[in-house]
Amino acid sequence: MNATSVDEEFNPSVHVYEPHKVGLPAMRPYFKALWQRREFAAEMSRTNIRAANTNTFFGQVWLVLNPLLLAAVYYLLVDIIGGGGSKVDAGMRFAHMCGGLFVFYYFSGAMTAGAASVVGGGKLLMNQSFPRMLLPLSAVRTAFFRFLPTLVVYLAIHLLMGLSLRWQMLLAPAFLVMLTVFAAGMGMIFAALQVYFRDTTSFLPYFTRIWLYMSPVLWFAEFAPAKFKGFIQYNPLYPLIGGWTDLLVKGKIPNIEMWIGGAFWAVLAFVIGSLFFMSREREFVVRL
Repeated sequence: MNATSVDEEFNPSVHVYEPHKVGLPAMRPYFKALWQRREFAAEMSRTNIRAANTNTFFGQVWLVLNPLLLAAVYYLLVDIIGGGGSKVDAGMRFAHMCGGLFVFYYFSGAMTAGAASVVGGGKLLMNQSFPRMLLPLSAVRTAFFRFLPTLVVYLAIHLLMGLSLRWQMLLAPAFLVMLTVFAAGMGMIFAALQVYFRDTTSFLPYFTRIWLYMSPVLWFAEFAPAKFKGFIQYNPLYPLIGGWTDLLVKGKIPNIEMWIGGAFWAVLAFVIGSLFFMSREREFVVRL
């Protein structure tokens, strides 16, 4: 047996290592590898959940208690101290704030964790070969499972506030899916930026807090402050959270603009985020 046949027997595949460069990988093999490694991403997510004590009783209590206390504070400021307005029943306003804050903190948590996922997984990147997109997607999965207990709490608040259960509430997950896709896209954008600009995650809390005030969380979508009406259509969270609260809190079918706007922003963010992330990921190890 000659040397060539021995090499072929023990090394059936030949790997060629090229210099890192910016550019998109071959899409079909990339997404095939991404799908094949889905259990890897799920296990990373489960590990992060266990590390954060989310699967313990007190860990889950804090996940719910934090946005619930914030809802109480904002309700005090907006409705009691600020005079809030009397167009909507007080119970519905509080339920709206809770439902809006729960889903907003899911979005901001998914985006922030996704932004930190690549830099935080630096050692893993240097020692394992896998599609790097698994890191921000795993972070979104973690945020989703941390969000689920708040839905049970919201249902209790919904009933305590005297609101009825309507069949339209069953459509609310459609906006939750769109918000999840949007969060994944934004997480990938900020994850790539964080590699180049390490202060990105320090800036995000201020960015998300401003975004909160400009989104239909503290106010109903149809009662948007006059100062916001000139550019509200450019806020992606306006249709995404507005449609969610219309269905969940009011049991009202959002208008067609909400559906189209939510789908548009979700797809746009995911496409831009994934393309930008993939075009840069071969440079990550060098930058880290």
